[in-house]
Amino acid sequence: MLTGKQKRYLRAQAHHLDPIFQVGKTGVNENMIIQVGEALEKRELIKVSVLQNCMEDKGEVAENLASGAEAEVVQIIGNTIVLYKESDENKQIQLP
Repeated sequence: MLTGKQKRYLRAQAHHLDPIFQVGKTGVNENMIIQVGEALEKRELIKVSVLQNCMEDKGEVAENLASGAEAEVVQIIGNTIVLYKESDENKQIQLP
């Protein structure tokens, strides 16, 4: 579980990132969860964009992705979700 200070730090780090995944009409599926997990292992911090035609609520999308990839939801702002998971092999971010 991330503290408020850690979330604030990660939000600042994620500010300049572009979303690398988009959740569309089909919502979250197994393949997407696997790819998000792999991306988190490489980058530790990613953004996911929820498109307008997505039938699921963005809160549900964030929860499904986070639980499937064993990650933490840092922020949901607009239609963008920021996810963080500490990498085992590619540790780059030092949390305060």
